[in-house]
Amino acid sequence: MNRVAAGAIEHHRARVLGLPGCVTKYIWRLFSIDCRILRNGQLVGTVVQLLFSLRGTQHLMWHGDYFFLFQNLISKDFRVRYRNMSLGALWSILNPLVMMVVLTFVFTKLFISPIPKFPVFLLCGLVPFNFFSLAWVTGTTSLMDNSVLIKRVRIPRVVIPISAVLSNCVHLLIQFGILVVIACWYGCPPNAKWVWLPLVWLLELIFVSGLAMLSSILNVFIRDMRYIVESANLVIWWLVPIVYQFSIIPERYKLLYQSNPVAALVMAMQVVILDARAPAESLLIKLAFVSFTIFALGWFVFRRLESRLYNYL
Repeated sequence: MNRVAAGAIEHHRARVLGLPGCVTKYIWRLFSIDCRILRNGQLVGTVVQLLFSLRGTQHLMWHGDYFFLFQNLISKDFRVRYRNMSLGALWSILNPLVMMVVLTFVFTKLFISPIPKFPVFLLCGLVPFNFFSLAWVTGTTSLMDNSVLIKRVRIPRVVIPISAVLSNCVHLLIQFGILVVIACWYGCPPNAKWVWLPLVWLLELIFVSGLAMLSSILNVFIRDMRYIVESANLVIWWLVPIVYQFSIIPERYKLLYQSNPVAALVMAMQVVILDARAPAESLLIKLAFVSFTIFALGWFVFRRLESRLYNYL
């Protein structure tokens, strides 16, 4: 094989791998200098290593349709989750209903709770927490679950954990529909203050997406991250006013609760749906600040570690 043919082959391989144009030009010139440098296969091995090491930059070449990409990833996650199940997506309805019935029985028959309209109060906490915990866990494992896709298809990798979070919005809509029905049954129909709900949910999505980016990239290098996240969800369950009211929390801990985006979302929903009042301005400011901070942190860490991702998948 002459040097021109060798250069043409390696140039084509570089283009298939999606390497930047400057790299492909460098490889072409390298093979056009002198065919004698190919003896003993030393340079060939070096070039091959260079090609595979630079595959991590392939996301820089993405010029596709992000909406189409998100749409397909979200639909794939939803189909895979309920594949080969008899009830399918019906589990999105059964899970919160079973939890509501059990907790309502415990806190109205065994441990008498003074909270009025307890089922509605409970669902105002269960629906946000179920979304948060499931979205965080699926976002954490998303890169490992899609390792084959990441290696074979040239897509921005940061899309993977974000799409895993967004795929849980389908379950969220189903469970929120249950909440609306139960709220109307107990005399809490939709009112003008419900216009605040899209805003607080948008901030919650930003917060969970930041957590998912952070934990998913760390999960590639530290495989215990999933169990850390599951343990954290168990702790957060008791630090969110789901089965108890915010008013019973001691004053010195109230700032901590209001700075917790999950607790802030739950309290905002309770105020809007049960009391027909707008969320406190201070609560919204703290929720926005923490959500955007966590999102920026997750984005920064993901981008810093992304170049090493391919070697650990």
